[in-house]
Amino acid sequence: MLANPMHPGEVLKELYLDPLGMSPMALARELKLPRTRIERLVKGTTGVTADTALRLAKFFSTTPQYWVNMQANYDLANTKTDLGGIEPLRMAG
Repeated sequence: MLANPMHPGEVLKELYLDPLGMSPMALARELKLPRTRIERLVKGTTGVTADTALRLAKFFSTTPQYWVNMQANYDLANTKTDLGGIEPLRMAG
């Protein structure tokens, strides 16, 4: 897992939309999605859903796993959870 992974929306913008000169609204139209879903994704205020991952994968000839894994890595790196007090299970043996 990367120490500071980029948000999938940032990757979408920098590696896909900007080089193509495509706006989030134009991509939303191509993906048959509400423009707000892609706009929020690009702004980093929402994450990639399974549905969005499937659509992005088909449109950009990637895999859904590419988008979902990117989201999972981002979420894991940015989740602040106190795990103090949880002890690993010790198997008898």
